[in-house]
Amino acid sequence: MRQNPSFTLADIAEIRRVIEANPWATIMSSGPDGLVASHYAVLLDDDRDDLTIVGHVGRPDDQIHGMGEREMLVVFQGPHGYISPGWYGDVQAVPTWNYTAVHLSGTPEILGDQENLEILDRLVERFEGRMPGPRLMWERPNDEGFVKRLAAGTVGFRLSPTRVVAKRKLSQNKPADTVETIIAELEADGPYGQPELASEMRRAHDALAEARR
Repeated sequence: MRQNPSFTLADIAEIRRVIEANPWATIMSSGPDGLVASHYAVLLDDDRDDLTIVGHVGRPDDQIHGMGEREMLVVFQGPHGYISPGWYGDVQAVPTWNYTAVHLSGTPEILGDQENLEILDRLVERFEGRMPGPRLMWERPNDEGFVKRLAAGTVGFRLSPTRVVAKRKLSQNKPADTVETIIAELEADGPYGQPELASEMRRAHDALAEARR
């Protein structure tokens, strides 16, 4: 991802927030057979306050990616959406796309069986916990044998990134009144309404205004 100083996201807490809110990641690597990409839910490592992530892949994706042996890239995508040139007013303009993205690169550490089980447990709890009647991993009708058989078909990993590229392209290079118009259009019930993107824009511009004070 090409970086641009106007859109650089360098705040660790904000990057962690993006990852936490958007855990469905794309995992990419380059091996003997060329480029390969997989899609898995990934979590921040509870024991760290940096950008270390944990997750799992199903076998044989670990072999396809050469996990533990070569570098891989994990991409997180935040809210994104189309920005019409008509929202800029009577000025020369072309369409664009606003977005937030985080790229983490590094060679992952392969987890042992017990730690992999713990990560799988965390993943289930993270998402199932929001249900009115959660079906957690170790609850009936699941039993220990069933859970361990499923876990045996997965490979857990921990990635402490050696390279981080995070970008928040949310109209930071536009005048304040134009930004307000774009946010209003995204909040409206139109063909390109995207309230989550509007909230991200508001957050980014509030932070920018605070930094300028």
